[in-house]
Amino acid sequence: MKKIILTLAAIFAIGFVNAQDKKGSSDSGMAFGVKGGLNIASVTNQPGTSSLVGFHIGAFAEFKVSDKFAVQPELLYSTQGAKATGGKINTGYINIPVMAKYYVADAFSLEAGPQIGFLMSAKASIDGLGSADVKDQFKSVDFGLNFGVGYEFTKKLSAGARYNLGLSQVQKTLSSGESASHNSVIQISLGYKF
Repeated sequence: MKKIILTLAAIFAIGFVNAQDKKGSSDSGMAFGVKGGLNIASVTNQPGTSSLVGFHIGAFAEFKVSDKFAVQPELLYSTQGAKATGGKINTGYINIPVMAKYYVADAFSLEAGPQIGFLMSAKASIDGLGSADVKDQFKSVDFGLNFGVGYEFTKKLSAGARYNLGLSQVQKTLSSGESASHNSVIQISLGYKF
């Protein structure tokens, strides 16, 4: 996992240096930025649970392949989980989505792409009784697919909405009669390109 994060950090750093070297050039083909926003997260197949509000924050690099098409890898910290009657489960992931973006119009894009997530923390809390670390009950790697839209207010400021469909079972083991659960996250974000 450290190698993946270091590789992505190097890509972002190279993108940032290139973007600074070509500052002001609209045809540089590469941009580096930061983004963050709101998560509305849930876990599927868990009766009695509801959505939990969280956040995501991180960095991205956008590589323009043509006027209409771009590839955007991201490195995000994301708080996820679900509410339950009398408590909640809070999970924290380092997510690495790689989005293919298609610009339908100059400022409006559609996006889709795979995502890998690495579990950083998992805590279960019961109202009035505190919380307990339950990370050992969750799988350490999560795979998903993202679908979303983006809008650029200016060359630097943008907004986006995305849905992450979890494909991996989040539990390490299933109890008798228990169904596999998956992460499900709606994200609303603001981004800023340097």
